[in-house]
Amino acid sequence: MVTLQIIWLLLIGILIIGYAILDGFDLGVGCWHLFAKKGRERTLFLRSIEPFWDGNEVWLLTGGGALFAAFPPVYATVFSGFYLALMLVLLGLIFRAVSIEYRNKVEDPRWVAAWDFAFAIGSILPSLLYAVAVGNLVRGLQLNAIGDYTGGFFALLNPYALVVGLVGLSMFAVHGALYLAVKTGGELQLRARAWAAQSWWAYAALFLVAAAWTACCYLRNGVALPVVLAVASVTAIALIRVFSRKGEDLKAFFASCAGIALVMLAVVAVLFPNLVTASNDPSLSLTIFNASSSFRTLGVMLVIALLGMPVVIGYTVYIHRVFKGKV
Repeated sequence: MVTLQIIWLLLIGILIIGYAILDGFDLGVGCWHLFAKKGRERTLFLRSIEPFWDGNEVWLLTGGGALFAAFPPVYATVFSGFYLALMLVLLGLIFRAVSIEYRNKVEDPRWVAAWDFAFAIGSILPSLLYAVAVGNLVRGLQLNAIGDYTGGFFALLNPYALVVGLVGLSMFAVHGALYLAVKTGGELQLRARAWAAQSWWAYAALFLVAAAWTACCYLRNGVALPVVLAVASVTAIALIRVFSRKGEDLKAFFASCAGIALVMLAVVAVLFPNLVTASNDPSLSLTIFNASSSFRTLGVMLVIALLGMPVVIGYTVYIHRVFKGKV
């Protein structure tokens, strides 16, 4: 049973990390959308992600479904406790998706400008709120005896969670700018490199602040692994700057991918074995051991996952190979 529980933690981690890396560059492109010159450049922004964005979101849907199947009490607590925040995320994702499809349907500058704004806000809002949710999970939530969140929406907007939220926003901004540098050329590529450099400073500084804050206040279940992963994350973040300054955009982008993966692994290491930490009473925390589905459910779902995940991974690799190169 314990082996299955750990396997499912790893599978869900892979899905969420995959989503953060893949949809992260989509969200990052949206963060810079309003900084582009109107017309052709904004169209290039959208063309750079059009073949990928909806496939990338499959990773989020699969991760949410896997969480529901493997750890239903955690799903219930998180989705009810973060209800308003997640509705804002959903609203942002809806506007973002619709704006991609509708922007060029009417040749009216006001129509185009409205959907450009919707695309930008629909990218910035999820980027921020995803990380705010992660910050609250690390900090801990007030839970009652049946695992329900008893705080309010504004309790989630605490200083620590907001700092982590800014880390997430700056991380995706760097990721998206590097992606644009890979996918575009000429003047736009140069400006994308400049955006990556500018946002990198915010990313690095905010990450160091959040890491120090976490180390001082929220390391509850061991120090060694979170510290090792945090150091590895800092190394990956530093490599982004090194490669970007040399104009090696693809290497910088892959360093950003590694940084995102390592940052999220560090979060898992800080939480483990908890999935939702109860700040008011540690005994009420939801862990991978007390909040999992039955042995049979985990076993059957593992078979389904082992059949389905290669399809998702294979599709992702194939589509990026087909549409590789500059837009």
